[in-house]
This record gives sequence, structure tokens and C-alpha cells, in this order.
Amino acid sequence: MDEPATRRCMKRRRSPRAAAAVAVLAGLLLSSALAACSGSSGVTTLSWYINPDNGGQAALAAKCTKAAGGRYKIQTSLLPNDATAQREQLVRRLAAKDSSIVLMSLDPPFIPEFAHAGFLRPFTNAEAAQLTSGVFDSAVKASMWDGKLAAAPFWANTQLLWYRKSVAKKAGIDPATHDVTWQQIIDAAQKTGTTVGVQGRLYEGYMVWINALVASAGGEILKNPQAGRDVTPAIDSAAGKAAATTIRALARSRAADPGLSTADEEVVRTTFQSDKGGFMVNWPYAWAAAQDGVKTGVLKKAVLNDIGWARYPRISANQPSRPPLGGISLGVSSFGQHHDFAVEAVRCITSVQSQITYMIGQNPGASSKVYEDRQVRAVFPMADLIRASISAAAPRPQTPYYTDVSSAVVRDFHPPASANPATTPRKTAKLIIDVLHDRVLL
Repeated sequence: MDEPATRRCMKRRRSPRAAAAVAVLAGLLLSSALAACSGSSGVTTLSWYINPDNGGQAALAAKCTKAAGGRYKIQTSLLPNDATAQREQLVRRLAAKDSSIVLMSLDPPFIPEFAHAGFLRPFTNAEAAQLTSGVFDSAVKASMWDGKLAAAPFWANTQLLWYRKSVAKKAGIDPATHDVTWQQIIDAAQKTGTTVGVQGRLYEGYMVWINALVASAGGEILKNPQAGRDVTPAIDSAAGKAAATTIRALARSRAADPGLSTADEEVVRTTFQSDKGGFMVNWPYAWAAAQDGVKTGVLKKAVLNDIGWARYPRISANQPSRPPLGGISLGVSSFGQHHDFAVEAVRCITSVQSQITYMIGQNPGASSKVYEDRQVRAVFPMADLIRASISAAAPRPQTPYYTDVSSAVVRDFHPPASANPATTPRKTAKLIIDVLHDRVLL
């Protein structure tokens, strides 16, 4: 059975004691499922496993529960902070056919694995037509598997180039008017004694950067990601070499933060807001975080006023960049009950009005219509740029083996200063194949 999640779970069952533990777990899950079917009032309960946010998804759960008029209620359960940990928790429970999970918030890269393993109830063509009306093509494609909509796009995300206006002016560049290349911002940061912030830690955020660089150079990491274990790596190419060249150039320059190899989104944002800040690539949450910093007195208003935004940097001047694609799509568990209610709840949660409410308080919507709302545009003055960036965004490889592929890529490209265009893409391509065919363990 060629299913990554199932295959990994099966490898753990090696002893009678382990089998007994699994049996106990199954019994607990069954009890949990029975308890979750209905509350004490007899109202059907739909459990929705959500990624952590500032309460936006819980608020939508309450709103859509009210809209259901007593026929069902939506109850949220919080997943871990880290996307990889979120995936692991869901995979373990779904592999045991835990029926207590009805809805789940999924990062797009994990959708193929869940769908391929039979964990997701695909939407019908009629349902898909409604759930994807007005939704960005990039978000729709990232939510598909085997020709079906496997999860409904809820919110989409992308990274922007954030820069300090004073630094850009001093360096003689204007990213808001003219798209800039990575080399231009590296040179500008070196000239002004500032930094270019990127996510370089050995984690998924680094994969986001690598994939965006490869895509911006006109390439891809996998040629035929839907082929599963028989996939053909495409990273050993001119685009892969261009990505390695860019990573190496930044990592070995004076524009690199000393902690580049351990930097995540928050580390990058903190440095950007300091006296050393010049440029960074990060998600739109960085704008709201800076505003919150001013309100709490952690950040000076002058720093907030000095922050500008522009399109994700290019690899070469004559080729538009392909920004990263992120976000969350809603999946319906194959093992949960009340699929009719679940689909109705998904419609409510992903409606344009729900996305507007969520974007005002949290993250960019997956529907292009959201960006016309006055309140959204007031909260996100860069709304048009976000919309254009999501439209042009490149998804990470859509493969059931994404976790293995991602782990292989970041391992060979780390630390960033070790990236070598002459050897790293070739070694990475080989490692991907070796990992997928169980010749190398990560």
C-alpha cells in the first residue's frame, strides 16, 4: 500500500506490546469519537482541529454555529504551533481512523499526503465549484489532488519584501517603484551596514525560501511530484544552481545576520525592527506585529513609519519573482460523521464575509473578492500587493511524500553558507531519490 503516512505508522508496530498499546489507543479514540458525536444537549458537535492564531478561527466557529440554528455546533481543538508537529498529530490520529476529527486546518503542502492516504473526503464537483468561486488559482491548485478538490481554500498567504525606507533611500534604490533582485538588496544592505533577513533555520521556513528561489529562476524542485516515490527531481538544474548561488551570496556577505542559520520568522522580524534592519522577506503578519509593538511601547512609531513593502525579490532582473504560497485549507475527515453538516460548515467558514472577518483580524483571504473590502484595505494598506503576490505565488512540491522531500532539500542546503551551485543541487537530487526508496534515513 503506497501511502506515506500509513507506511510510516505500520513500521512502528513491531511487538505484541506495541500491538496492545495500539489496541488501547484505538479504544480510547473510539470512546473519544462517541463522546464527540453529540453534546449533553444532544446537538451534533463537529470538531475542528485548528492551527494556533489569535482566536480568529474560534470566532468563526461560534459565528457558523449560530448560523446553523441549533442543528449542529462547531467545537475547535488547538493543534501545536509548529506546522510539522500539526501534521504529525493529525496523521497519527487519522491513521487510526479516529472518527472524532471532522474538520481540520491544513497547510497546503500536506494536502496531497492526506488525500493520497484516504484521510480526506474529497468535495464533489458541485461543492468544489461553489467553494472555489473567486478563489485564487494558486490556492485552488494547491488544494487539489488526483483531479479533485481535497480541501477548501480558507486563507491564502505569501511573503513580501519588507524594507526600511531610510535604508533604501540611502542605498539609492526604490523597491516600491522598481522590482529589485536579491543581489541588489544584498548590495544595498552591505552599503548601508544593515542586514537582509531570511528564514535560514533547518526547518520548513527554509524550504519556503529555497522553493521560491528555484521557482523565481524558472524551475521546480520536482518534475512530476504526483508520481510519488517514482518522482523525478528537477532541482539539479540551472534554476537550482541559481538558488544555491543566491543563498551562498547572501550567507557569505556582510548583509547576512550572524544568526542566519538559526533564524525563523520571528528572529528575522526582530532584527529587521532593530538598528541593523534593512530588508527582510516575511509574511504579512509582520505589519500587524509592528503595529502591536507600537501600541505596547516595544517599538517606536518612527520605526513603523519607516517600514515599506514591495514584491518578493527577483533572481534576475528580466524574470518576475514567484513569491512563496502559504495559507490554510479546510479538510473534511473521511472517518468523521455528518459529512453533510461538515460541508455546510466549510461553506460558512470559507464564505467571503467570513474571510473578510478573518483577514481584518488575522491573515489574507483565499478569495480575491476579500481585497476590495474597505476595512481590509484599511488594515492592510498593501492589500493590492498581497493579492498580486498570491496570484503569482508558486506552491511547494505537491507530493504525498512532501515531508521526506522537504527534509532532504533543507538538509543538503544547510547551513546556508555551505550552499554550492556546483554540488548542492546535484547532491540534493540524489538524496531525494535515496530517501524515497529507503536507502537513506533522515
